[in-house]
Amino acid sequence: MKILQAFARPSAGPVPMLALEHGAIPWLLAVALATAGPHFAHLPWWLSLLVGSMLLWRVWLWQQGRPLPPRWALVLLVIGSIAAIAWQFRTLLGKDAGVALLVVFMALKPMEMSRRRDALVVIMLGYFLLLTHYLYSQSIPTGAWLLAAIALLTAALLRLHGGAQPVATILRHAVLLLAQALPFMLILYLLFPRVSGPLWGLPQDAYAGLSGLSEEMSPGSISRLTLSSAIAFRSRFASEPPEKSDLYWRGPVFDEYDGHSWRARPLPAGAAKQLPVVTGIDAPLAYTSILEAHNRRWLLALDIATRLPPDSMLAPTLEALAREPVRLRAQFSFASSLDYRANVIEAPAVLQQALTLPAKINPRTRALASEWASRPPEEIAAAALAMFRNEDFYYTLRPPLLGANAMDEFLFDSRRGFCEHYASAFVFLMRAAGVPARVVAGYQGGELNPVDGYLVVRQSDAHAWTEIWLSGKGWVRFDPTAAVAPSRIEQGIAAALPSSEPLPILVRLDSDWLRQLRNRWEAANNSWNRWVLGYNPQRQREVLSRLGWRDPDWRSMSASLAILCGIALLVVTLWTLPRRLAADPVQRAWQQYCAALKQRGMARAEWEGPLDFAQRVARERPDLAALTDEAARYYAELRYGRHNRQSDQLRRLQQCRHRLPPRRRRHS
Repeated sequence: MKILQAFARPSAGPVPMLALEHGAIPWLLAVALATAGPHFAHLPWWLSLLVGSMLLWRVWLWQQGRPLPPRWALVLLVIGSIAAIAWQFRTLLGKDAGVALLVVFMALKPMEMSRRRDALVVIMLGYFLLLTHYLYSQSIPTGAWLLAAIALLTAALLRLHGGAQPVATILRHAVLLLAQALPFMLILYLLFPRVSGPLWGLPQDAYAGLSGLSEEMSPGSISRLTLSSAIAFRSRFASEPPEKSDLYWRGPVFDEYDGHSWRARPLPAGAAKQLPVVTGIDAPLAYTSILEAHNRRWLLALDIATRLPPDSMLAPTLEALAREPVRLRAQFSFASSLDYRANVIEAPAVLQQALTLPAKINPRTRALASEWASRPPEEIAAAALAMFRNEDFYYTLRPPLLGANAMDEFLFDSRRGFCEHYASAFVFLMRAAGVPARVVAGYQGGELNPVDGYLVVRQSDAHAWTEIWLSGKGWVRFDPTAAVAPSRIEQGIAAALPSSEPLPILVRLDSDWLRQLRNRWEAANNSWNRWVLGYNPQRQREVLSRLGWRDPDWRSMSASLAILCGIALLVVTLWTLPRRLAADPVQRAWQQYCAALKQRGMARAEWEGPLDFAQRVARERPDLAALTDEAARYYAELRYGRHNRQSDQLRRLQQCRHRLPPRRRRHS
């Protein structure tokens, strides 16, 4: 009855803490699992085990009716968890450590959840925790899961305040509330002024784990990247796409070798100021690329770009670079020429750097190169390619490990390697023979998606090739992999490797219907990325201009946003309020009884609860006291009680109006 009176009476002092209803606990535990569970894929295994154990323990306590753990035990768990997270991540700040703390708090809070206030903390924490999922994924499945989790959170809030009701009724009300918010969501999506970049800064490790090319190349680096089917970027050509063998997407250029790894060394001071000179011989190809975030500056333009997007540049080593690292999915427009002359006149310091080799390593490779040194550079390159093509070299993702003289062991002993092995060996041979050469990393090929017309380039298309500098021609591409495995360049990675090699399933799809299903799914993701995640200021202006709004600014958009939200609020209110009053028989019966009392001279004030109103009626109209007290108690029990609504109580409440005595007639 105390709980009943707390709902029915206005408070005259501090509100006591209400005990948490036993039947509401499963809803709150479901909230904790739905909001924290997907993070198990990103958390350390021991932390996922701890969180899962805490939730299972709380379920057991609820089922068995056992008391909650003592406060000192929870304090020890909190301190131990924080210390373990600090040890695991070496910090308590940043994305991963911060998310881990929130997940632990979500698991431990139910262990002290005994009052309604604690339950509200769990629900509010759940709403906040949902935001953190977008730090790891912004895909369609993530959005669908979070939408379902929001519905569950809202349903738990309704269950907490509305008492025991059928599950279907609670879920239906939660979905209805979300549907009422849909117009506001659409208005905010269309008109809320967009800014270039996020509204707030993200922690330093927010971009950790992004897949893509590295700033150095060592044996196995590209072959490991090939094991991923993740999309690196999508490109759409204004005309017919080129042949697959012509699709070389340029990334970092490596010109320093230490005997094991290749790195991009800063250019000499004089050469760094020299602008690259590119002459396109054929007609340029115009295309637009949607580049996934990779936390590097490379824009991965088709070799070689002759027109660049704003805020970008062509580096002296001919790769297209953005001003800042690409940390968000972005769209760029290019024009490239497949037949070109690049830096025909090159700085002597650059050419000297392209001849540098570590001393006293790979003597057999140096001896072979010295035999070719008297030939012209193009013949030296042709001799190296002929050796790869005609001798027993193998293209594989699983080459043996190489020692200190890696080039000697690869060229004369193992003869098994991936593209980085062949590119490294070719450049070493060229430099040892006196020909300036360097390694270029990027992507080669791509697969056209017929659903949306975009060429999809995956991480599995990562590739390494070479360039040598020829007098009168500049930097010219040579791809040693094409000599060993021409099918890799002409048909793709899956055609060049046997079925025993560990390629991703999506790359080796042989079934037509599975390939079509994949194409449709990736086209849907592309549309999601462009129109939802990529709804930037430029896209917003484009959409509003199509709706007839020319040159919108933030002031006009803000005013329109306020007006439309007000109209939507009015429409939703006018639509839902009468329906809600008509749909609630308890509320309708009580209002009808109060209206009948008003006709008899007893009007209920808006602030009066049913029990307070009954007490005032007893003081002012003793003849109506018993009936009003009965009606008020029926209404309070049906409205705020713990149990399901009883049809006989509702019927008695409805009959109370008919049991009222006739109205007193006024005498003139």
